[in-house]
Amino acid sequence: MKHDQPQFSIIGDVSVDLVLGTLDGWPKVGTEQLLPRSELRAGGSAANSALAARHLGLSPRLIGAIGDDDLAQWLLLQLAGIRVELQTCASDTTMSVGLMHADGERTFFTSCGHLQHLTPAFVLAHLPQAAAGSIALFTAPFLLPDLRSQFSQLLAEASARGYQVALDTGWPPEGWTPQVHQEVESWLRHCDHLLVNELEVMSIAGNQDLELAVQRVASLLKPGANLIVKLGAAGALGHVDGKSVHFATEVTAEIFDTVGAGDSFNTGYLAARLNQANLHDALAAGCRTAAAILPRFPRKSIAAGELSHCLQP
Repeated sequence: MKHDQPQFSIIGDVSVDLVLGTLDGWPKVGTEQLLPRSELRAGGSAANSALAARHLGLSPRLIGAIGDDDLAQWLLLQLAGIRVELQTCASDTTMSVGLMHADGERTFFTSCGHLQHLTPAFVLAHLPQAAAGSIALFTAPFLLPDLRSQFSQLLAEASARGYQVALDTGWPPEGWTPQVHQEVESWLRHCDHLLVNELEVMSIAGNQDLELAVQRVASLLKPGANLIVKLGAAGALGHVDGKSVHFATEVTAEIFDTVGAGDSFNTGYLAARLNQANLHDALAAGCRTAAAILPRFPRKSIAAGELSHCLQP
């Protein structure tokens, strides 16, 4: 079925996050630590992006997977108000424990769980033909081995169905080997929006000079595609048709929990693009969305539509 209005579909990792902090130093094995803050919530890049869209007042389609345990049913409750298409896998639900350190760094422990089993066939069965201007955001292919094995074909099919293809690669667990470089380059030729952080763009390019890395990676994208580099507290950089735009931010709030910062930015940026915003205004919307979400703890206290002002130019 073809829709008249542009659609926002998000395809990728959906799991459970337990965020704890703040940890000062690393404890001795066999001891116990009391931490003052914690939150159990829906996690994974795709779920974080979909929740950010709900915060903005949007109704995205979320395509992913869940396990077949009690935690999966709890996870579904956290995604209320989002159109979910989740493959039930004969597995425990994937969980990540995120430890926030006093110096601002984070440590994650993640179980394999159901993310090992999301199939391309399920994704394609639930990704409808799209109206003009629709966007499909793909996240965390390195964590989804069945999708990864056919990922280039999956992106090509999404494009054929009328979507602008957006991709956040994430980080390969095996590192940026020659094989990974070749694999990722086969993905990039299908991308209309590549959303990566500073370290990722330099790693893809094999060049530690940011400007040269941007030029190299941009040359691997389809003509007219947008390369977006997330710079953390420094804002974001956008590059298209040989020209770069930088949007700078000012961090005014102390942030305990930075989990999902890039995912929140992705959603703000892409939501603005759905509304026909130009590159500068879309970068600004991405930065505003992340800045509005990150200081909130617990995150699940943000009401649907509460952050819709982030999309205003």
